[in-house]
Amino acid sequence: MKYLKELLGTRELLANLTMREVKGQYRRTVLGQLWSLLNPIATMLVYTVVFSFIFRADPDPGDPSGLNIYPLWLMCGLLPWLYFSRVVNGGLNSMVSNANLIKKVYFPRMHLPLSVMSSVGITWGIEMGVLTLALWIFGGFPLPWLPLVIFTMGLLALFAVGVAMMLAILNVHFRDTQHFTTIVLQMWMYLTPIIYPISLVEDAARDIGDWVLFVYRLNPMEHFVGVFRNLLYDNRLPSLDDTLWVFGAAGIVFALGFLIFSRNEKRLAELL
Repeated sequence: MKYLKELLGTRELLANLTMREVKGQYRRTVLGQLWSLLNPIATMLVYTVVFSFIFRADPDPGDPSGLNIYPLWLMCGLLPWLYFSRVVNGGLNSMVSNANLIKKVYFPRMHLPLSVMSSVGITWGIEMGVLTLALWIFGGFPLPWLPLVIFTMGLLALFAVGVAMMLAILNVHFRDTQHFTTIVLQMWMYLTPIIYPISLVEDAARDIGDWVLFVYRLNPMEHFVGVFRNLLYDNRLPSLDDTLWVFGAAGIVFALGFLIFSRNEKRLAELL
């Protein structure tokens, strides 16, 4: 409770650190914040060519929206993943990259991964706004579902920063963590139905065994992606199973991250 009060009492510092992250992200670039749109668009184009035209990934049309546009279906899952991976990568390096600041003055160190979460959230909000506009132009009805989308974005932010805080502490002790995390995130992405529909996994499970689908769905990001697609692409409420998963994953992981970080942050200056 004392640490939480300290965080709230220094919230202006969090705002300053967040703006520093936003301004420094594309410093000395010509296009500036436009890169936050160009990067996911370029990724979308590559995945669309490879998986839609070459491997013929064919997700079901949106129900009940009727949308049947692979790039939009892809972006509804890709943008949440990009946010998660950016927060995890930025958050786990936040202690090491700010070592000089941590050694000079005391402040709640948790503000560093939280500032990454917030700064990435600003650019992500712009990306989601462009996606919402595109969905509306091509015949979807995402606007009534935006309050639930924003709420789910908050849950994903808690989940992502919870993972980042745990990894940030581990990275101070073992610098191999950042390299190991890069490999894990690459594998994690392909084990999440972002660029292919989950129906392919369900078909494989019928041949191999139902345990395959059970293990596959233990992945929290599978449920986050499902909720975002239901709200944005299908324009309907997500299933109760997915809803409970995203609430549980966000709450448990953030609580663990908060606990582990707050108990280890006092030794960070001497360890760095």
